[in-house]
Amino acid sequence: MRWDNLFDDLEGQLEHELTAEDLDLRAEEERLRIGRLSLRDRLRVLQRVESRHGEWSVRVALLDGSELRLRPSTIGRDWFSADLVDEGAGRAPCVVPLSAVTGLLLARAQVAASLVAADADERDGAPSLSERLTLSFVLRDLCRRRASVEVRTPSGAAHGTIDRVGRDHLDLAVHERGSARRESVVSQYRVVPFAQVVVVRV
Repeated sequence: MRWDNLFDDLEGQLEHELTAEDLDLRAEEERLRIGRLSLRDRLRVLQRVESRHGEWSVRVALLDGSELRLRPSTIGRDWFSADLVDEGAGRAPCVVPLSAVTGLLLARAQVAASLVAADADERDGAPSLSERLTLSFVLRDLCRRRASVEVRTPSGAAHGTIDRVGRDHLDLAVHERGSARRESVVSQYRVVPFAQVVVVRV
């Protein structure tokens, strides 16, 4: 009888130690998984998970000290496009470099979703075309379309048309909002480094 109690006690201790070891292993695996997540990964997961549940938005803190409420639509390699939520009726599209983001201001449910869904959202194979495109490609497309834009930097905003896009900068022909880009209406030409671009509103 005493031997049975001894074996039961040993079996209980072993099971407890194995359970504790398993819990420690799972906690370490979770720390490693989270350690591999980038800001872009978290934003991409949020965009995909939350967009399935209808209208949603995320507050983003930017380099110039401002905060915007955005509804991200496309996540690129080093940028994302979004609609500005607090801009009244209609779409107010913009492009935000990831380097200009100083923080995502999330609700508790968004934090949990961005972490939990990351594993479930992983896909096999190569990233999509939009996920491979860089900020310079997107800006070159706006230049090619001769789109009227507002480029915001930490020192202020300028409205105009992108004339050309270099490797790490863009040339903006500054003119009044609503006017077409003509030499007669251009007030100045501004060369803006990508590192200073906070938001490009289209």
